[in-house]
Amino acid sequence: MIGTFFNVAMILAGSFAGSYFKKGIKPAYNEILTQALGLVAMAVGINAVVQHMPKSHYPVLFIVSLAVGGVIGQWLDLEKHFDNLVGKFSKPSADGKSNLAEGLATGILLYCIGSLSILGPIQAALNKDYTFLFTNGMLDGITSIVLASTFGFGMAFAAVAVFCWQGSIYLIAMLLQNSINADMITELTVVGGILILASGLGLLNIKKIKVLNLLPSLIVPIVVVGVLQMF
Repeated sequence: MIGTFFNVAMILAGSFAGSYFKKGIKPAYNEILTQALGLVAMAVGINAVVQHMPKSHYPVLFIVSLAVGGVIGQWLDLEKHFDNLVGKFSKPSADGKSNLAEGLATGILLYCIGSLSILGPIQAALNKDYTFLFTNGMLDGITSIVLASTFGFGMAFAAVAVFCWQGSIYLIAMLLQNSINADMITELTVVGGILILASGLGLLNIKKIKVLNLLPSLIVPIVVVGVLQMF
């Protein structure tokens, strides 16, 4: 749970810092911060793939996972539903002032829906590896600065939702650790690393990839390896 506590602390710190920027952060600073985070995400993603690809016993599984998961995600159109949901909550209120409820809803969605926020607690529970959660904490910290500069310090309440979300995934992974073996984690990490790399490409405006539509790819390795090891 160390990584989750760090993630929560970064959101709280970012909300505190952002509340001082009442007029919002200047675009130039927002841009350079986004670029820095994009580079970090790419580095973490590449490192995950390079470290775990040689350990893979199913070298083509990540291709199958991305293909099948992408088709499922595109069929469900997760990215469009997410954008529509965020759009509903990100509109300004009738009096032109920032609405904290809208900001909180937007923040919670942004903090919780992502490969780092899902894969991080699993890695922490099974391998005591907090790299993904620490990286996610830094990303969320910067995001909370931007959101709190608009919606105020009340954005800190989103930290509660993040704690419950990641804590639940952590506990589920701990309970199922006897059913989740090293091969599953290896294949899952390879796919997750690719999705994190894709997120970095988007942050750097190199290539906009529908990462949310690829999220079902994280389920495929667990299912396939589980089935194959039954025979």
